[in-house]
Amino acid sequence: MFVPAFLQLHPHFHLFSLTLTPVSLLHCPQAKYNMVSPAIRVAPSAANRALNLLRTVQYTHPPNCPCHGNPNHHHHHKQTPSLLNQVKRHLATPVDRSREKEYAFEMAASSIRFGPGATKEVGMDFTNIGAKRVCIVTDSNVAKLDAMKQAVEGLTREGIQFTIFDKVRTEPKDSSIKEAIEFCKPYKPDAFLAVGGGSVIDTAKLMNLYTAYPEADFLDFVNAPLGKGRPVDKPLLPLVAVPTTAGTGSETTGTAIFDLVSKKAKTGIAHRNLKPTLGICDPLNTRTMPSAVHAASGLDVLCHSLESWTAIPYNERTPRPTNPINRPAYQGANPISDIFSLAALRSTVKYLPRAVRDPDDHEAQSEMLLAATLAGVGFGNAGVHLCHGMSYPISSQNPGYKHHGYEVDHPIIPHGVSVAVTAPAVFRFTAASNPDRHLAAAEAFGVDISNVKRESAGEVLGAAIAEFLVKLGGQPRGLKDLGFKGSDVDGLVEGTIPQQRVLMLAPNLSTELQAERGELRKLLEQSLDY
Repeated sequence: MFVPAFLQLHPHFHLFSLTLTPVSLLHCPQAKYNMVSPAIRVAPSAANRALNLLRTVQYTHPPNCPCHGNPNHHHHHKQTPSLLNQVKRHLATPVDRSREKEYAFEMAASSIRFGPGATKEVGMDFTNIGAKRVCIVTDSNVAKLDAMKQAVEGLTREGIQFTIFDKVRTEPKDSSIKEAIEFCKPYKPDAFLAVGGGSVIDTAKLMNLYTAYPEADFLDFVNAPLGKGRPVDKPLLPLVAVPTTAGTGSETTGTAIFDLVSKKAKTGIAHRNLKPTLGICDPLNTRTMPSAVHAASGLDVLCHSLESWTAIPYNERTPRPTNPINRPAYQGANPISDIFSLAALRSTVKYLPRAVRDPDDHEAQSEMLLAATLAGVGFGNAGVHLCHGMSYPISSQNPGYKHHGYEVDHPIIPHGVSVAVTAPAVFRFTAASNPDRHLAAAEAFGVDISNVKRESAGEVLGAAIAEFLVKLGGQPRGLKDLGFKGSDVDGLVEGTIPQQRVLMLAPNLSTELQAERGELRKLLEQSLDY
């Protein structure tokens, strides 16, 4: 077990590097946190309190037979097994491996370098790894910015050959990913450099993947059930990621997301081997972000941290992998991811409003970039759940909404906006599975939880999130503000159902398909406005 050094740094640090090598753990005691207490109270309706109480009782006090709950009862006395019992044991029904719960979790993240001006070191990084032909990946807006200028100058100083792909689509589609892959295959790079936001970094990950597997069908690696979910069974080329937004945390993770247009759903590819070799997090590169982009990117950080903090525990996930190569990157909440997720949540609540309000608040911008990276490590190993699962069809089934502040020539619901719009309803729903954890999250928003009953955890956290979104400003007050109607809900439900990679981590969600549909429908209906 390690304690992340950054949590103990002086607030006026200038540069640090964090390297997390993959770790596999069989057990780790849960960390406990000391939290601050400020102030909101919400009075839920009597009906909601009764429902939440029943849910809380269900999850925290499962019914037990009195005699079987008593360790002194004669049923618990050990008896010498008879020959007949031994024979019966050998003839018993075999264990169903698909129902065996996980017993281990793994920790993996990119190496991270954080500090203002760190981008200028990137040329030396490629020299140090022996790269000679680099494919630089960016978009048409970032191509004009200083971050890209620094990257090109760095490679030029080191005498490294490079080519530039600058046609990445904001919120990529499978067609734009395929275009990028076809661009880089003939060049035969020996390394990749991604300079941009999450869309750029995700596109670069997939260019790297399909360059290493040139004969693979595009759906081979796409997450099941939309694709085949094939594991990445060999190392890829070095990839250095230089984020210019503070949101996705893609510089730390092995996940890449895109629209699969034929299925009207967002999906992606997730495997540890996709994660960048190095993430260079330079706060100077986020100073050019418009306020609306700061807000939308920051809301992605908010939901990454909330969802990974409240995901089912890793040792409740099924099935247990028969081979460690099949252990998913999204494993469920675990003691290490908890540290990163809670730290990111607290920082986001504190610094995102400042970063949105004041373009010259460089401290807030720097702290949000760090929060995005921390949340990336947290959710990259624990996973996300309902907000993200429902966000994918919300984005891909966009009825024509174009978010203000985004300089693109097509309708767009930014990813952070699409995840946050359902958050108040989601955390009201999930709270019964772990009221204490949801109350800890509410406390991070400034709620005084000292007198809040556990069955009110969902109402309190949901209200705190809604108030945060309203005060942040410029955010849709529900799906209706994005142009969705009640008649669109069924389509959104059907677009959410295939997102099993994240839905399997959702606490309190039914595993029976029709019941799951009903629960998702209710959450989306509740999210039409808040």
